[in-house]
Amino acid sequence: MRFRPGMRVLPTDGGHPAMEVSFQAAGTLLDTAVKDMGTYESFMRSDGTLFGDGQGIVMAQDGDTVAWHGQGVGHFTDAGGVSWRGAIYYETAAAKFARLAGTAAVFEYDTDEAGKVTSKIYEWK
Repeated sequence: MRFRPGMRVLPTDGGHPAMEVSFQAAGTLLDTAVKDMGTYESFMRSDGTLFGDGQGIVMAQDGDTVAWHGQGVGHFTDAGGVSWRGAIYYETAAAKFARLAGTAAVFEYDTDEAGKVTSKIYEWK
């Protein structure tokens, strides 16, 4: 998957450090080539782990879309990346993605120090 992020440090008001990440990625969803665009906020927790909350939209070349909202927990890896695990929820009216509507999915999402991303999503019905 190709991944192009933009990052912004958020004001903390004395709380935990936080960042906002907006991204564009290309990959496949249900055997369909898609572009995924989203934004998530991640917060450093007192134990050094991360909590993230995000939303976005996946678009197929024909214009069909899937909206998503996800949350997860993460940690920094020894190799300089971040490893995330969490859940994602989909909403769509597109027939090719209909089986995702109302589905909870769990994900594995890993980045390396160069920004390369690998992700896997598992349907949970």
